[in-house]
Amino acid sequence: MVDVPRVPEQWRPASGNTPEERTEGEFPEVQASRFSVLGPVRAWHGTEQLNTGSPMQRALLAALLLRDGRTATASELIDALWGDEPPSQALAAVRTYASRLRKVLPAGVLLSESGGYAVRVTDGSLDLTAAEDLWAAAEKARGVGDLCQARSLVKKALGLWDGEPLANVPGPYAETQRTRLEEWRLQLVESRLDMDLEQGCHAEAVSELTALTAAHPLRERLRELLMLALYRSGRQAEALAVYADTRRLLADELGVDPRPGLKELQQRILQADPALAEPSAAAPEPATTVVRPAQLPATVPDFTGRKSFVDELSDILSTAEGRVMAVSALAGIGGVGKTTLAVHVAHAARTHFPDGQLYVDLQGAGARAAEPETVLGAFLRALGTADSAIPDSLEERAALYRSALDGRRVLVLLDNARDAAQVRPLLPGMEGCAALVTSRVRMVDLAGAHLIDLDVMSPEEALLLFTRIVGEERVTSERKAALDVVAACGFLPLAIRIAASRLAARRTWTVSTLAAKLADERRRLDELQAGDLAVKATFELGYGQLEPAQARAFRLLGLADGPDLSLAAAAAVLDLPLEDAEDLLEALVDTSLIESAAPGRYRYHDLVRLYARACAERDEQPPSERDAAMSRLLDFYLASAARVYAIERPGDRTVDHLEVTRHAGLEFDDATTAFDWLHAEAACILACVQQSLAPDSLRRAVDLLLAAKDLAESGASSYRYEVATRAVRDAAATVGDARVEGRARVSLAQVLHKLGHFEKASVELKRAEELTLVVEDPWMQGNVSNELGINAYCTNRHTACEAHLLKAIEVFRLDGNRHSEASALCNWSRVLVMLGRTTQAIDLARQGMAIYDDLGLTFRLANAKYALGISLSHAGRHREGLEHLTDALQVFAENRQRLWEGTAHYRIAQVHLSARQPAQAAKHAEQALATGCVGGDWMRANVLTLLGKSLDALGQLDRARACWNEALGIHEEAKAPEVEEVRALLHPVAAA
Repeated sequence: MVDVPRVPEQWRPASGNTPEERTEGEFPEVQASRFSVLGPVRAWHGTEQLNTGSPMQRALLAALLLRDGRTATASELIDALWGDEPPSQALAAVRTYASRLRKVLPAGVLLSESGGYAVRVTDGSLDLTAAEDLWAAAEKARGVGDLCQARSLVKKALGLWDGEPLANVPGPYAETQRTRLEEWRLQLVESRLDMDLEQGCHAEAVSELTALTAAHPLRERLRELLMLALYRSGRQAEALAVYADTRRLLADELGVDPRPGLKELQQRILQADPALAEPSAAAPEPATTVVRPAQLPATVPDFTGRKSFVDELSDILSTAEGRVMAVSALAGIGGVGKTTLAVHVAHAARTHFPDGQLYVDLQGAGARAAEPETVLGAFLRALGTADSAIPDSLEERAALYRSALDGRRVLVLLDNARDAAQVRPLLPGMEGCAALVTSRVRMVDLAGAHLIDLDVMSPEEALLLFTRIVGEERVTSERKAALDVVAACGFLPLAIRIAASRLAARRTWTVSTLAAKLADERRRLDELQAGDLAVKATFELGYGQLEPAQARAFRLLGLADGPDLSLAAAAAVLDLPLEDAEDLLEALVDTSLIESAAPGRYRYHDLVRLYARACAERDEQPPSERDAAMSRLLDFYLASAARVYAIERPGDRTVDHLEVTRHAGLEFDDATTAFDWLHAEAACILACVQQSLAPDSLRRAVDLLLAAKDLAESGASSYRYEVATRAVRDAAATVGDARVEGRARVSLAQVLHKLGHFEKASVELKRAEELTLVVEDPWMQGNVSNELGINAYCTNRHTACEAHLLKAIEVFRLDGNRHSEASALCNWSRVLVMLGRTTQAIDLARQGMAIYDDLGLTFRLANAKYALGISLSHAGRHREGLEHLTDALQVFAENRQRLWEGTAHYRIAQVHLSARQPAQAAKHAEQALATGCVGGDWMRANVLTLLGKSLDALGQLDRARACWNEALGIHEEAKAPEVEEVRALLHPVAAA
């Protein structure tokens, strides 16, 4: 444990006044003060900032604060303030400054002593001391391997800086200390960046390092970190270019070569050293002794993984001696390996229980669970009790069982328990004894039990188990197929063991043969059986014990394809009130048939879901209830997403053009809650869309895409949104629903534009434009024209773009859709910038802002600020342009619009470069690369081009060339018109 120093924010109360003079041996209690030197020299009393006077007066205070409580003589202070040329009245001036400070500071802080002065402050009340304590704690944390804590402490230390140290303080001493403190701050920054890279944050570090190397071009450590960050970000050419720039700069400025560490890093990058790609023996099992009773089943020879659980349980069992009783209860779905783990751990712990190990299968998952009386009789016999001495009643047997264990150290393994009531009489209850319990039910009502929820294996563990059974030679040659097999098994140990055993018994099969058999979901459970082992049979045991309402919930909830299901969505599927649905879901969690992924969220294991669907097909009556349940889920998502859309876009008529739902969705208290819900449900919403491709649900499916369009703009869900949109488009084309097909094509074009696939988007929009002629749909007509305008803008067809946008604005106005009108006005503004009509562009952006403002749209107002910032910047009004772009950036970031956030960084970088601020331009360009931009690879190439220009202006020619080469490759592959611009940039560099 690392002690973390507290950074004080308030003064501590004093306990009385203190005389100004002190004699030897007297240390008065001083009222706490708070001072800063890592920025302007300031002092506080509580929340009140004190007036520390003139610059020379602050210089005196700084000199005393930096002496760490030691007394400074008058001559030392004169040297600190004036150096070799003090004024004739220097001593009088020092006394005057000290007298004025004493009147301002709390009593007892500034002391006169032996002809000099000292400042007495409490521990941690000087920001420099607090920073030094944080750094010391960080080094200690790093020394013991706690990198997260060390990094956090260094960030806290850096957070204490508030600009230039000793800002505006005159004097030679202040100048020396300012240089020292700034150097230390840079060392802290380098240390924090080094830890960032150790923790894999290389992409985020590139932007900061680019700015730092521009500000400190001769600092080789920063260059080294930048090279490493670029290399780990997959930008090897740029990393090598940094070295070339550094070597040239050092030669030109200092006439020296880079230090050996930098040269070594260059060579390792050239050789693609695998060790650069990553941030920088178990104890033997105790020997076992044969003792009686020794009832543990044999442990499996190929036991694999589960190290954290093995360690956790082993630690509990190894400390059972001296404790009343150690009880550990393992819960999990059938086939997850509870028994295998418990038996393995029990064998490993036998030396801690020299008086024996008892075992029983309580058959809790079956129709006839073992009776505690019967089990106790068997345990008593195993412990040496004669049959004639075993009483009849449960209570008497339990009491005799505990008496027999008194003074003995015995481990009891109670396998496959039904519930806590079955287990309680069988617990040893004596000091030195321990119990391991396995069950499909979480034993929350088993007092004092250490509960463990056992999940499926990790992919690595699953593949290792499969390999140990099948044989390394067969798996190594078909590793990809083997990974497909264990994934199809849902990483469930029982399923993996069955699949591997089947393959091991069939020498003519390849791993690919088995993978192909398991790829068919409808046949997968049938394939997963070997001998008396069967995954389906394991699930049947749990399903057979459910009450009718629980069984119905289990079947119907398994129909949904999403990764999990919220309580509200589950209630919609079951057509039940929230409270009733929650009772059923929690009961299913208790039986381990489903998992609680988080409070209010539930999920199935993949194989359990397949089993639930098989049960729905077999048992759900009437069969139409399956379709009705999924229809209710679609209604729930559509109604809820439409409310999110309406909250975020007041005045947007899109919601009026959506299908009416029969079942209600969620109500939201505010925009933040609504937006959070949409993003939390992204995967579930898009999965529901792809499940709703039947003719009677297609219109609601496409409208759900329209209502959830923010998912396409966030970047995180763009790909899944695109896949779902293509599925709806194709289904609509097959059944001939022109309205659905047109809406899907417009939505798909919007996604393609954000990915930079302009030709593909054009194909979708042309077909959508044709469909507007055969269906009356104001939404489609307005949005087709708007997207055609965007497409023309991105492909430099600005005159055509203007025509399309004017048509879109006309349609939106006729429909009363003011929100979309504002969006189209902002798009038109950006076109006019490219046509050189900046005055009109500024006016249009302001019109868009006025509409958004009138509608009360803070979030969408960012679109108008973005457009206005571009227009103002092109008009040469860089400061105003930056203000609006920065405002837009903040709103995009707050609302998780990552692609727009990155695009805003790109635009800000453009403005900085135009204003001849290349370091700032490079910083924002790097942030755009790390975040991602609207426009995909095409926009990435544009950002690289801009970054190259910024680096070129900073004198980093080789790295600039590396950026341009990468941009050229992207543009050439896409046959983009920007190819010639990049070639022109590269040519003079190449010639040089």
